[in-house]
Amino acid sequence: MSENKIKMQAYWKKNLRTLFILLAIWFIVSFGFGILLVEQLNQIKMGGFKLGFWFAQQGSIYVFVLLIFVYVYRMNQLDKEFDVNEE
Repeated sequence: MSENKIKMQAYWKKNLRTLFILLAIWFIVSFGFGILLVEQLNQIKMGGFKLGFWFAQQGSIYVFVLLIFVYVYRMNQLDKEFDVNEE
């Protein structure tokens, strides 16, 4: 196998790992905190609202937007590490 092909396989492996981790975080926050653990989280108040309600209505959206920025940052790191950056 060529060195370039091995390099690209390692790049995609790290890319998919990053994607899986970020999607798992999003799933835990949106489904876990917003649906499954809502009753337990509703015992805690944040800004006058129950925390479970907040995660279901706004928190998962904020986390999703944050994860987009984390993904962009991580992909820029990977691009530089594997010398496939666009800059």
